[in-house]
Amino acid sequence: MTAAGERISLIRGARPVDGAALFGSDDPIDIAIADGRIADIAPAGALTPGGAVLEADGCWVLPGLWDHHVHTVQWALDSQRVPLGGVRSAAEAAAVMAAAAPLPDGRRVGAGMRDGLWPDRPDLAALDAVTGDVPTYLINADVHSVWLNSAAFRREGFPPAQDGMLREEEAFEISRRLNAADDALADAAVQEAGRRAAARGVTGIVDFDMAWNAEAWRRRCVAGFDLHHVEFAFYPPGLTRAIDEGLRTGAELPDTGGLVRVGPLKLISDGSLGTRTAACSHAYADDPGNTGVLTIAPDELRELLTTATAAGIDVAVHAIGDRAVAAALDAFTCTQARGTIEHAQLVRHADLARFGRLGVVASVQPQHAVDDRDLATRLWRDQDAIGYPLASLFAAGVPVRFGSDAPVAPLDPWLGIAAAVARTGDDRAPWHPEERVPVSTALRASSRHGEAELRPGADADLAVCGRDPRTASAAELRGMPVAATLLGGRLTHLG
Repeated sequence: MTAAGERISLIRGARPVDGAALFGSDDPIDIAIADGRIADIAPAGALTPGGAVLEADGCWVLPGLWDHHVHTVQWALDSQRVPLGGVRSAAEAAAVMAAAAPLPDGRRVGAGMRDGLWPDRPDLAALDAVTGDVPTYLINADVHSVWLNSAAFRREGFPPAQDGMLREEEAFEISRRLNAADDALADAAVQEAGRRAAARGVTGIVDFDMAWNAEAWRRRCVAGFDLHHVEFAFYPPGLTRAIDEGLRTGAELPDTGGLVRVGPLKLISDGSLGTRTAACSHAYADDPGNTGVLTIAPDELRELLTTATAAGIDVAVHAIGDRAVAAALDAFTCTQARGTIEHAQLVRHADLARFGRLGVVASVQPQHAVDDRDLATRLWRDQDAIGYPLASLFAAGVPVRFGSDAPVAPLDPWLGIAAAVARTGDDRAPWHPEERVPVSTALRASSRHGEAELRPGADADLAVCGRDPRTASAAELRGMPVAATLLGGRLTHLG
């Protein structure tokens, strides 16, 4: 009997998703695996196993799923923080935090607030009145702002703001400090989070943690981490170090068993919708005159792309508002850099064609369209660019990859696939249904770099599912049963 951790030589009796397109039939198949790769695919019963067999019993098999945008340690530690996603006002959020038990380090930390939907606004005095001298932090769902009480301001050495809010780089600094758990605690949290991801069919992530984390991933792998592939990004403060150490995008990180590779340089070129700092063409509806901020000047952005490209390093440019997306495309045009635009939540019609011509990848998070629809409807009602495009990107020939931005949204590719297919997460009608995509398109965008295929010679990174995704409803996609996940033919999850 097979068990998690075992190396599989044959998957017997699986049904390939889109089998008719791939093999001319939806009939069950056997998949032979050798040396971590798919060695052969044949009709069920035609292949002889050379070792352990996984009986698929008619379940559906597809390439393993990737999340192309994860803040790994913050995602892993999120389970230890007070959930604020369902809080409906600043007053309620303050009361929830006042009742929360402090963490072992003496701080109260909540995450997931969406103050853009609240009828009242964060206020320092109001938070102080109920939280007292216990340092208290409420992190926005978008991570671009954080609400602190006076005790937290004192602890962190920041001058208190009247509303208690820190935004953008100051908020990122708070997150970096909160995420700087001791190595053993962080690594245990990452290990547990990795197991949860494997249970959803995940075989790889792109890690956008803000800390320099090459050593952290090497340490985890040496200690036994083996649950998924990792491509780790780094930020401008680490660019010179990366170049000096000879890091190149795609290169294997030593001492990680082939699991960890160098990813891109991450650049944050504007803010976010929820913090009202994404750089847009028109003002936010509740804040006349505010069109967001470009956090990297165009000249500096071009210089960073030039430096990275010359060193063989791809770039991942965070750009949410349409002004930021346009500026990022300008920089890609001038430098011929390789990489992605992360998020692309508001895109001018005229920029779609540029996106496609340049070959720049759109790394997007379909669940954000579901989570943000009320906020976008309220704050971006005066914008004339396309909000949360999906079908428009594919139609323009843009390479597209899906992710979650965890912990902003849960690390579960099936939620993103359902959101892309249905454009709704409840019983309301689809939001901008013209941007829906077929499930086969969503599955491909959720595979490694949006291009993995079930074929001989491919890595044996596979997900075996208990339901046919092609015929599943949105609710069934969100709850997709994953019977098994294989990483190079080794079982990382067995349901």
